[in-house]
Amino acid sequence: MKVIILAAGQGTRLRPYTNDRPKCMVELNGKPLLHRQLETMRQCGISSTDISLVGGYLQENLVASGVKQYTNSRYAETNMVETLFSAEEFMVKGEDLIIAYGDIIYEPQVLNALLETSDEMVLTADEDWEKLWSLRMENPLDDAETFKMNEDGYVVELGKIPQSLVDVQAQYMGLIKVRGDKVKQFIDFYHGLDRDKIYDGKDFANMYMTSFIQSLIDSGWKVKATLIKNGWIEVDTADELEMYERLGLFNCQ
Repeated sequence: MKVIILAAGQGTRLRPYTNDRPKCMVELNGKPLLHRQLETMRQCGISSTDISLVGGYLQENLVASGVKQYTNSRYAETNMVETLFSAEEFMVKGEDLIIAYGDIIYEPQVLNALLETSDEMVLTADEDWEKLWSLRMENPLDDAETFKMNEDGYVVELGKIPQSLVDVQAQYMGLIKVRGDKVKQFIDFYHGLDRDKIYDGKDFANMYMTSFIQSLIDSGWKVKATLIKNGWIEVDTADELEMYERLGLFNCQ
C-alpha cells in the first residue's frame, strides 16, 4: 500500500495561522493536522516508508519524519489533481493507493473502513455530515457538494452545486483508495485526458479532484462509497479552527 497526502495549497482562509507554515502544519489543540493524520495512519498499520507528502507553499516548513516528500512547484497556479500527479512515481502498479487531503483529520475507524473496502475505487463519505456542517456554517448547503449513489452504493455524481439536501446523500471528505490492480489504469486515464477541455468551469491544471473522479465515473469506473458517521473534521478557515478548539474536538489525540 502507498499513501499520498496532498499538502501544497496556501491555505489563505486559515490566515494568519498559515502566514509562516503550510496549512497541514497548523496546530489543532497543540498538534499539527499533518501529525495527527500520520499518527492515525500508523495506528492502522501503515508504515512511514509507504507514505509520501506533496508540498508546495512554504514546503521548507513541513515536518514529517521518515516520509518522502515531493513538490508541486506550480502550487500557486494549479489544483489538487496536479499536486497528486507530482508524486506519480510513488504510485506502484499492483499496490493499493491511498490519497488523502492534508487538511483533514479522522479517527482510526474512519481509515479502517476505507482499507477494508475492496472495490476498484473507494471514497470515504460521511452520511451524517449535516451535524459537522451545521457547526461550520449557518446553512449547511452553502458549502456542500452533491454526492449521489445508486442502490448498490456506487457513486454516480459528486462535486456539483446541490439544489437541496436530497442531492447530498453523504459528504465526500477527501480520503480515497484506488485498488492496486487499477493503479496503472488510473495513471493512464489521467495522461489520456484532454488538456484543452474545461472541467466544471476549470482548465486542466486547475481541475477539482471531484471533477477528475467524476470523469472516471463517466468513463465506466465503479466508485464505491464507504459510509461513515462523523469521526472526522476538515479545517478550512481560521474561524473553524478556533471553534474546534473551543469544542475540544480531537483534544485527546
